[in-house]
Amino acid sequence: MCSEIVKIFLGLSLVLAASCSMNRKLSGIAGDGIMPGISIPYDGPENMDYGLDDAGDDVEGAADSMSSDDGSPVIMNAIRDTETGEMVATDVIRASKVTARFRNVAERAGKITVEFDIEVPAAVMDSRWKLKFTPEMDVMGDVSCLEPLYITGSRYRERQLRGYERYRAFIASIITDSADFIRIGQLEKFLMRYYPQTYSMKNDTSFISDPVAENIFGVSQKEALEHYTRHGMIARNDARGRNAGMMFRKYVRDPLPDGGFRLDTVLVSPEGGLTYRYVQSMSGFPGLRKIIVSLDGEILEDGRSLMSLPSPEPLVFYVSSLSSLADNTPKYKTRVLYRTVYDNTRAFIDFRQGSAEVDTLISGNASEIRRIRACIKDMSSSPDFVLDSMMVSASCSPEGQWDYNAKLAAERSGSVLEYFRQDFPDSLRSRLRSSSVPENWQQFIALVSADTVIAGRSRDRILSLSSGRDKDSVETAYQMMPEYRYLREKVYPRLRSVKFEFWLHRTDMEKDTVHTSELDTAYMRGVEAIRNLDYRDAMAILQPYEDYNSALACLSAGYEETALSILSRMKHHTAASFYLAAVALSRLGETDKAMDFYRESVALDPAMRHRANLDPEISGIARRYEHELPLL
Repeated sequence: MCSEIVKIFLGLSLVLAASCSMNRKLSGIAGDGIMPGISIPYDGPENMDYGLDDAGDDVEGAADSMSSDDGSPVIMNAIRDTETGEMVATDVIRASKVTARFRNVAERAGKITVEFDIEVPAAVMDSRWKLKFTPEMDVMGDVSCLEPLYITGSRYRERQLRGYERYRAFIASIITDSADFIRIGQLEKFLMRYYPQTYSMKNDTSFISDPVAENIFGVSQKEALEHYTRHGMIARNDARGRNAGMMFRKYVRDPLPDGGFRLDTVLVSPEGGLTYRYVQSMSGFPGLRKIIVSLDGEILEDGRSLMSLPSPEPLVFYVSSLSSLADNTPKYKTRVLYRTVYDNTRAFIDFRQGSAEVDTLISGNASEIRRIRACIKDMSSSPDFVLDSMMVSASCSPEGQWDYNAKLAAERSGSVLEYFRQDFPDSLRSRLRSSSVPENWQQFIALVSADTVIAGRSRDRILSLSSGRDKDSVETAYQMMPEYRYLREKVYPRLRSVKFEFWLHRTDMEKDTVHTSELDTAYMRGVEAIRNLDYRDAMAILQPYEDYNSALACLSAGYEETALSILSRMKHHTAASFYLAAVALSRLGETDKAMDFYRESVALDPAMRHRANLDPEISGIARRYEHELPLL
């Protein structure tokens, strides 16, 4: 008994000692203001500020006291000379780390990538703890959390896995086989005594109905099974199944993340700090100039937060984009206006066989007539145009005799013209004309040529026959072809149409032609697409123009060679066009040529030297150029 009490006492003492040790460590972290770090990776001085952080240790040695001119003591380090053995005063330069709180990042092809280092000091690491660091990205006031970073102590992970093992043991204790709830031995003895036929089914699967197996006491097999079933065990087993979620939370206090985290690493015995390079990409959008990245950290034990770590100073990424180099100068195009204007439309007005009467009851005719009337109203009431005349021309399909089709087409043209004559004022009715096309072979050839159903050889034969002068013989030859039914049902109906042709003149013009300049709206949409970072759309619109903005669109979309081809054909170059050529050549690895174009750009506009600091393709070239400049 005493030994048990001693064991319990020692266990409690160890727990209390561990708790006191952990509390002292947490107090030390809070008291010393220890915090994680977040910094911009050091890639060279061009993107850094000049703030220096001390990060070294003094050289081991003695310290001699000296006096300055004013009598105040000066402490200097001293080291022993290896040859003479004398102590020699020396200045020790402590190791320093260049840090920066901001950097320029480039938007390329609509994407922006920011990189930063998360620095975890060794003082906050413990095998009993898990550290969680969550970077936050502030984009124009919209703050979002990035994927967290986890650093898990070995003992912490052991407790996590032990919890999973206990939960799996609990799940394994839930009975899934219903036979386990039955006292099989007692049930078999009962069946062997009162239901020998049923008992024989243990080795014989012949079917015996429950009524037949019922004995003289009126006890059925079902009732016997119910009697030997452990209902209490079933109730306990069902309760275990219902409590599975609660037991998971009891045993697994901090579940392993399913996803959405950047890193989860286990440290067994950390001897120093840890630095993780975090890379995050995002889509750019118009007006994006700055991205602020901050860091939140906390220490957890068994899934509960012990303390929140102080947040380091945020990082600022200034976004640069080639879209800012777009030339927003309005572009105009010359437009030739003609006094006389021609327009036409085709209506599919159907007629009964052999009839020229316009019948609105035939399917589709009513909607076509409404459309034509709306078109006539627009033409005759426009303030900018005066309707001079209109021509109505009806046509037939090749089906039937040519002479008959010619007569029928003429009658249908006249009938349609008379039907619509009432829609014109009296002054215009004398300017309405009609004509006819007996058989619309021109449209027939166009429809067959574009048809994808007719086989190639058959299509060629049909088109070859259509050139014959005797159209009745041609149509007879078509009737002998297997494709004739398709022609008659699908192609011929589209030839029975009525064409409306309108001739108008402009009210404010006396000359036959006038040349005017107007804003090229399509071009300006392309420039707007560049500013909106929609480079694919911008390239599709601007590439035919082959000018500076089209080259910029191609370069922004990642088509460097196309951009260079456009720039090489330009007659007049600017500092910006030379700069674009330098960017394209730098991406293609032709650094020396890129250097030449960058020189030309700076020669035309010295301000391009400052622009070079924003673009990673040019920043290295710009440093070379600065070194080549003569000293003043």
